[in-house]
Amino acid sequence: MTGTEPAGQRIDTTKPHPARVYDWYLGGKDNYPVDEALGRRIASLSGDAPRAARANRWFMHRATRHLVGKAGIRQFLDIGTGIPTEPNLHQIAQKAAPDARVVYVDNDPIVLAHAGALLRGTDEGVTEYIEADARDPRKILEQAGRIIDLDRPVALSLIALMHFIADEDGAHDVVDALVDALAPGSALVLSAMTADFEPENVRRGIEAYAAGGVTLVARDKDEFGRFFKGLDVLEPGVVSVKDWRPELAVDETPDADGGPVSLYGAVGIKS
Repeated sequence: MTGTEPAGQRIDTTKPHPARVYDWYLGGKDNYPVDEALGRRIASLSGDAPRAARANRWFMHRATRHLVGKAGIRQFLDIGTGIPTEPNLHQIAQKAAPDARVVYVDNDPIVLAHAGALLRGTDEGVTEYIEADARDPRKILEQAGRIIDLDRPVALSLIALMHFIADEDGAHDVVDALVDALAPGSALVLSAMTADFEPENVRRGIEAYAAGGVTLVARDKDEFGRFFKGLDVLEPGVVSVKDWRPELAVDETPDADGGPVSLYGAVGIKS
């Protein structure tokens, strides 16, 4: 039965995997030659891909700092966690608030194999990992509700996840179900691919992923903004992840290229 065999036995190293390609972009070691090959191919088509991965990671850091520091949120639900890359979300949150509770969610065997690195949190806080599919919000909420209090504000983090789920496959239903279950004062932190800035490069990148068996969806600004319907979107609104509150940056490598990267990001608050 899928999900019961050891993670190592379920990791397919013959095909590229988005999480491992992303790990390669970030300079990680938890990837295989097939992932590096696809990463290099996409980087050759668009040198922006590794830069976008770094900018996306830093967006998550800045959003987490804001939500801990300014919004006072102490609970985080990070779905589509990916391979651990330090500093991870719990390290950012618990550095500012040692009592923060963080729940990571992923269904990728490679992430499960490295889940131990996700659980090294503070003694005062809680850091847990749930194996579940993003397309099953009911299961996620049921299991997460045993760890965090869904009657209190939660920051829902969907970083570089929703471009793997098309609208016709229920992308908005997933986000709506998750947000609807959260208490007032909760936040949605979301980033996803767009072709608004570099349409030709993004098109070639999508084709390269498709050749590797991975489907991606690029959304324009209005389509991306639909994920935040009914929420109060914080300034500066929907922007390239690189441009979301750069004043909150800590230990980020200066970006020599001032142009946007092809990922939108935004943070919305549930009233």
